Amino acid sequence: MLLSFCFMSVQGQDLDSLTYTGDSMAMPLPVLRYSQKQLYVPGALLVAGMSTFFNKKEGLKNELAEFRQNHFSSFRTQIDNYLQFSPLMATYALEGLGIPAKTDFANQTALMIKSEGLMLGVTYLLKSSVREQRPDGSNDMSFPSGHTAQAFMAATFLSQEYGYRYKWLPYAAYSLASGTGLLRMANNKHYICDVFVGAAVGILSVKLAYWTHHYKWGKHRAR
Repeated sequence: MLLSFCFMSVQGQDLDSLTYTGDSMAMPLPVLRYSQKQLYVPGALLVAGMSTFFNKKEGLKNELAEFRQNHFSSFRTQIDNYLQFSPLMATYALEGLGIPAKTDFANQTALMIKSEGLMLGVTYLLKSSVREQRPDGSNDMSFPSGHTAQAFMAATFLSQEYGYRYKWLPYAAYSLASGTGLLRMANNKHYICDVFVGAAVGILSVKLAYWTHHYKWGKHRAR
């Protein structure tokens, strides 16, 4: 699946776009700089999402929904309601354990709030404008997937703060986010296009928050 393939590319792009400040006692602090190639993965997800959104009845969007109905019609789980927040919880758990993040706590929290605000705002705007009916017919707020947007926002945030220290962590974070998207489809709450676009919204919300942040509260400033 494209989600599982794309998340492996995100961390490499992030590391290429980091510069390092010298004001940390523990290790150099990376500052995220804008780079066009950081748009490749979310851009690919947007293209995939929009192309499948406009599929005809026999297209991938409806074929996957039909496959779920034919083979997993009784599947139900609530795990996705909690899994979407797990990378975000991990970020603050590591902070609580005293493991230095990329930015100080005040700036980190400001970045998280900005990222959440952007993600929630864009997701709500799209949901209320598009009015796509969910596969299970429960309402018309299917596009895009809010759970997936939240999960990928959290995964990207964790990767930005701790990916430079633990190179394996982004792979785990994006795996959890991809799992959230898959579970939303397995629960018959979303089409694949909803998941693709939700993932793109989540990633881009964090990128934009970092690109525009001025680090006003702590000593970890962009240069």
